[in-house]
Amino acid sequence: MQQEPPINPTAGPIMRADKSPVARDARWPVDLSIRAQSPDDANGIAELQSMPGVRAGTLRPPYPRIADIRKHIENQPANTVALVAILEGRLVGNAGLTRLPGRRSHVGEIGMAVHDVYQGRGIGRALLGELVANAFDWMDIRRLELTVFTDNVPAIALYESFGFEREGSHRAYALRAGRYVDAYAMARIKT
Repeated sequence: MQQEPPINPTAGPIMRADKSPVARDARWPVDLSIRAQSPDDANGIAELQSMPGVRAGTLRPPYPRIADIRKHIENQPANTVALVAILEGRLVGNAGLTRLPGRRSHVGEIGMAVHDVYQGRGIGRALLGELVANAFDWMDIRRLELTVFTDNVPAIALYESFGFEREGSHRAYALRAGRYVDAYAMARIKT
């Protein structure tokens, strides 16, 4: 059993030059750093996307191409917040928030992944907290949406702890390892 690193016990954010959360109630693992993605992160993101657990919990196919990831990062639109989590000198998570256009411009879609070995250590909570704070406090987004596979119990619990609610389900939502799997549609509305 892996031992979790200590969580910062302060109620407020850690305020150091190399990491300053935008979430007012942030509680990050000690030595975790979250920052904007850069093209130099392509190798680490490819490694992350190659993890069996990440692949099983996301829509990422096997064998991601570093050049495709780099191109995606370089061409992200202005309506996107893309973050990476760094711990122990390694990229251990990434998360994104995309504002939708037109009459759905009040809506943001969220996606995220945490390295298999680092799951259960508060990294997903830190990333999600930053996305929610960016959406509600800085981008004036009123509704956040995500999909999560119905068998991803830890992710569902995390999302529910942030006030996301199940709004419905998608049967045979995506192909995973030769079988179609279901997903929940979840959302949180800023009140």
